[in-house]
Amino acid sequence: MLKERLDDTARRVQGHFDSVLSDFADVPVTHGMRYATRGGKRLRGLLVLESARLHDVAPEQAIWPATAIEALHAYSLVHDDLPCMDDDDLRRGRPTVHVKWNDGTAVLVGDALHSLAFELAGHPEAGSSDIRADLCLGLGKAAGARGMVLGQALDMAAETATEPLSLDQVTALQAGKTGALIEWAACAGGIMAQANTNALRAYASALGLAFQIADDILDVEGNMEMAGKRLQKDASAGKATFVSLLGLAGAKQRATELVEQACDAVQPYGEAAQTLRETAGFVIARDN
Repeated sequence: MLKERLDDTARRVQGHFDSVLSDFADVPVTHGMRYATRGGKRLRGLLVLESARLHDVAPEQAIWPATAIEALHAYSLVHDDLPCMDDDDLRRGRPTVHVKWNDGTAVLVGDALHSLAFELAGHPEAGSSDIRADLCLGLGKAAGARGMVLGQALDMAAETATEPLSLDQVTALQAGKTGALIEWAACAGGIMAQANTNALRAYASALGLAFQIADDILDVEGNMEMAGKRLQKDASAGKATFVSLLGLAGAKQRATELVEQACDAVQPYGEAAQTLRETAGFVIARDN
């Protein structure tokens, strides 16, 4: 069932991107936006659509924030890949945006996708003015210096630190870098329904950390062709990761425990949350 949901999410999000971007100017930045928003697991979009389904929010409404989070995630990847950041030349099995075009175009593509995310989350079809305000406020906090950007800044600072980060520090770093956007996505349906999001927030907290641990494991033992990106960069850079701190077996055990926590968190939704449970298992079993 999860594969069908992921495939359906991918089709719907891509279709929405194609529709939204269809009347943008015919310039390199727009071409880069279309390029950067193709492919990927669409995990964050799935979380939006599933949390919306749990709260009886119409798919036609939920597709707006679902596409918004995928736009913001795409922006973060475009900028992360730049030479001044992670300096990657491969993403989703294709040349990164700055390699295909140039650094300046990649910066503008990321900027444009960042703006597009808020345009989509704030679209009138995403809900009432109060709902759209809550979506945009939450997205701003998750994306900025309280969330993803903070995590990225801490990660960059760690590269030149004299002492490797502790487990608690790595956990806090990744809660921002990876977890903040996952939390926003998982709570979006509750926000649109103006419902309590405590259970979804607890689910997302465990899921986001499990996702990053799985990334660290993939960096060690993954296949580059399957992953669609360069691997084993963390070890060569001397970064503290969950694998370096816990060992490979310990990291896998911790990821499994977090999946169990995530599944327990959505018990109040009963069988309706089965896709969310399967998603939790998927994040530590994936190969990309």
